[in-house]
Amino acid sequence: MIEHLSGRLIEKHPTHLVIECGGVGYFVNISLNTYSSLPDQEQLRIFTHLQVREDAHTLYGFFSLAEREAFRLLISVSGVGASTARTMLSSMTPAQLRDAIASEDVPAIQAVKGIGAKTAQRVILDLRDKILKIYDIDEVSQKPDNTNKEEALSALEVLGFTRKQSEKAVDSVLRQDPSASVEGIIKLALKNL
Repeated sequence: MIEHLSGRLIEKHPTHLVIECGGVGYFVNISLNTYSSLPDQEQLRIFTHLQVREDAHTLYGFFSLAEREAFRLLISVSGVGASTARTMLSSMTPAQLRDAIASEDVPAIQAVKGIGAKTAQRVILDLRDKILKIYDIDEVSQKPDNTNKEEALSALEVLGFTRKQSEKAVDSVLRQDPSASVEGIIKLALKNL
């Protein structure tokens, strides 16, 4: 209903702002990403999403169209409300969120306060195809193929090392040589264990 607001910035806080348009002051909920992107000038244009519920009309504001689109996708997922979506966009940029969903990075999404494993998996399951349709596949930076890492970890576990020990050693090896073969990873990791 309200596509954007253009007007004078009256108040600016990390969670909300007040923008005056035509003599009316609008209270707009924002994410930390929007807060940090806002210019220090008095005149402002902010993209909005109006959520109408039985007990409240709540206005959410976004500095970029990409962030608003990410917010709308997130609230379309069952179990993700507007405040959870805003928290996610405060913790991750729209590009980071897009990449995490496209590469099915559950731990990255789960790292957001209040997001459990099931919700993170549901976000990925519901939004993966939509994210790839909206953004060109080339734009999405795919996570490097971790099959070598997983194979090396499995081999080290078979050799009797704990998963936690093995991960530290393997990550150390991969930081030095990301393209190492499985055998190379195992040999170097064994030296560190």
